[in-house]
Amino acid sequence: MSTNSRLDNFLKCLKYLLVLIFFSPILTHAQQDAQFTQYMFNGMFYNPAFAGKEGGYRFSALHRSQWAGYSTSSGQGGAPITQLITAQGRLDTKNIGYGLTIVNDQIGPSNNLEVNLQGSYHKKLKRGVLSIGGSVGMFSSSLDYGELIVVNPEPNLPSSGRENQIALDVSAGLLYDRGDYYIGLSSKHLNQPTFDFGDATYANQLKNHSYLLVGYRIRPIGQLRIEPSFLLKTVSLNNFSYDVSVMATHQNRINAGLAFRGEESVSVILGYSILRDNSLKLGYAFDLVISGVEAKSPTSHEFMLRYALSDVTREVQRVIQRTPRFRY
Repeated sequence: MSTNSRLDNFLKCLKYLLVLIFFSPILTHAQQDAQFTQYMFNGMFYNPAFAGKEGGYRFSALHRSQWAGYSTSSGQGGAPITQLITAQGRLDTKNIGYGLTIVNDQIGPSNNLEVNLQGSYHKKLKRGVLSIGGSVGMFSSSLDYGELIVVNPEPNLPSSGRENQIALDVSAGLLYDRGDYYIGLSSKHLNQPTFDFGDATYANQLKNHSYLLVGYRIRPIGQLRIEPSFLLKTVSLNNFSYDVSVMATHQNRINAGLAFRGEESVSVILGYSILRDNSLKLGYAFDLVISGVEAKSPTSHEFMLRYALSDVTREVQRVIQRTPRFRY
């Protein structure tokens, strides 16, 4: 099949997905997980099967300030602020990947901290690679009653102090990468932990989140690479949202692209390799809110650093030595 034919098939599938989403009567935004505009560079956050997929050792750090300058009607802050740290490696002889993901998500009076250990197995399947991954860790949720604004407070609701609870968190995922395209399906918070902060009246369950991530890689000319991608998000298969983007990369050094988050924002994404070997990359994303502006601030900012350390082999090559008397 030619490159153009594969691209046409990919775009048709993407179009059908978008039509399905646009006309779905249950499209809402009830997601509890953090959201990222540079999702195409953070596969491990959504799917543990990405751990160790590319070989070597890779590290990333991201800071997102969503709805910058937002404040509540009482004048207090409350805009979401999120940090994400990932680290991953691979045992090439065993085709096993491993990783660590840390997420700190602050939203008004609540703060969520995730720490997950991830493992994956990568198996060649026909012309592609099938990856199976899972993760286990802890999800910590805290609530600051002093920053909580309640219209009709309950008599037993504390007016100050902070409560914190920690629960087990389990996720799993699949990924198939053919080289020119990839598709991943994952499910997070499979055990759906509940946080009641000592009072079942305020029980808050962390719902199961599922993700479909699809991407296509195109090399139209020379060192130029174009990658459209699509991320479908659902909470308990009831509420859906999505992100779609197109990224262009030149000589693996400079990248730029546009993204759209359904019913919320449009984004510009920029990136540049700081070091000559392209091992250290800086990324920036700017979001402009176009829907629900009356309840949000119009802009969001996202900064990201990525570092790749190639796997160093210890093999020593034998070199032929020549002298006037011997050749060995």
